[in-house]
Amino acid sequence: MSDTIFIRGLLIHARHGVLDHEAEVGQRFVIDLELSIDLAESSKTDKLADTVSYSDVVSTASAAFKGQNYYLLERSAGAVAEAILQNFARVSAVKVTVHKPHAPIPAIFDDVGVIITRTRAE
Repeated sequence: MSDTIFIRGLLIHARHGVLDHEAEVGQRFVIDLELSIDLAESSKTDKLADTVSYSDVVSTASAAFKGQNYYLLERSAGAVAEAILQNFARVSAVKVTVHKPHAPIPAIFDDVGVIITRTRAE
């Protein structure tokens, strides 16, 4: 199967990080999602029941990401992946990218983040 639903550029304000001010003030994060899903049926029927709702995926991902304050991007991305796989049986794998564009790094950079991929078999 090579079907994918993607959501890019989901902006979320959260309080993740190891520094005290990151937990107090928070910052903007950007999340990209790629869901591996068989779209054969929905591409024929045109029925939402044969796929997943983008809106529901965004709500689930946002709730998992903001559900608690994490020290690491790795854990925040893992929480999102776990929630998506738990709540959407049609999704066989999920790739989660979390960007932290304002990471407290003493350098000039465009972006920093993590990418994780999880499947039902894991």
